[in-house]
Amino acid sequence: MSQHRVVVEYCRQCRWLLRAAWLAQELLTTFEGELSEVALRPGTGGVFRVTVNGIEVWSRAVQGRFPEAKEIKQAVRDRVAPGRDLGHSDRESAT
Repeated sequence: MSQHRVVVEYCRQCRWLLRAAWLAQELLTTFEGELSEVALRPGTGGVFRVTVNGIEVWSRAVQGRFPEAKEIKQAVRDRVAPGRDLGHSDRESAT
């Protein structure tokens, strides 16, 4: 089993737990063989950040918006399974 770890940090004050949990579900479904863990980490101050093995792949503060699921899937794929085809998630971004 792979040892890749994803952390989704979300703002508990903003009540973004459901958004974070949905994203975690999407990642666990897509990368069931590549990920050993997807952790949800409560934060404050409007944070919504995703890291893979400690490396930030998305930050609401930097990008100024929430990610689309396909963006996070592509970012995670690039770290844990480079070259893997994500099917419709890859094709949608090419149009």
